[in-house]
Amino acid sequence: MQQTILVTGATGTVGREVVKQLSMLDGIRVRAGVHSLIKGENLRRLPDVEVVEMEFNDPESLHAAFTHADKVFLVTPLANEQVEMAKKLVDEAKRCGVKHIVKLSALGAGAEPGIQLGRWHREIERYIEESGIPYTFLRPASFMQNFENYNAATIKQEGKIYMPTGDGKVSYVDARDIAAVAVAVLTGEGHEGQIYDLTGPEAMSVDEVAETISYVTGNQVDFVNVPEDAARQAMQQQHVPDWMANSLLELYSVHRAGYSSGVTSRVEEITGRKPHTFRQFLQDYKECFV
Repeated sequence: MQQTILVTGATGTVGREVVKQLSMLDGIRVRAGVHSLIKGENLRRLPDVEVVEMEFNDPESLHAAFTHADKVFLVTPLANEQVEMAKKLVDEAKRCGVKHIVKLSALGAGAEPGIQLGRWHREIERYIEESGIPYTFLRPASFMQNFENYNAATIKQEGKIYMPTGDGKVSYVDARDIAAVAVAVLTGEGHEGQIYDLTGPEAMSVDEVAETISYVTGNQVDFVNVPEDAARQAMQQQHVPDWMANSLLELYSVHRAGYSSGVTSRVEEITGRKPHTFRQFLQDYKECFV
């Protein structure tokens, strides 16, 4: 019997990869929830993928997306109102009889008092727990793909990575590995009630990241450690909202202090294969940095 899995945030870094990997499996119908049908157009080319528009302020669109969905991979955008958004999704999931929610959370979401980004994720996690719907929480470290999404321009144009992270190390994880864990959890058994911390196989400073990019691409790339005040000023010049700037700088301070350097073996335990190293990631995404 075919099973329907709804993926919210299906055009995002992890959501898109989850849709792609699920579409390769027999007996799975993937429903890709997107904010814009135009942005989700490429997902229609995948086998057994239905693209549906989800508007948080449109209850009818949410009801249509969740109707007859057996399981949900829940991703909410980085937004000041993300908790309220997530609660609407959980409420609709409960109304429609969803059997399992797998939430994309963040490493350190359970820390007390933690940082703002983590507190938002933990509030959503608690709401899911209280809903009575079986759940699994995935708490990944920062994505390797963030260097493609946010630093590729200065890497290509200037040979520089600008970040306020000092020599702090982070156990960056490939979004493809996060998705592989999500797929295993969504299609497997025995993961209900579990919380999985997901990391790559090594912790690296941004200086080491720059050295690795230099080695793989053959182009010299240097890390520029930006003072926090200068980083805030740069964000303001780019019209980044204050709440987002504060949250990101708080996250960078955690990275700078080395609190994001722990490495887990969860990816291999759940998927049966080792996670990508940063060098492997770069070899696959090399064209994005040259």
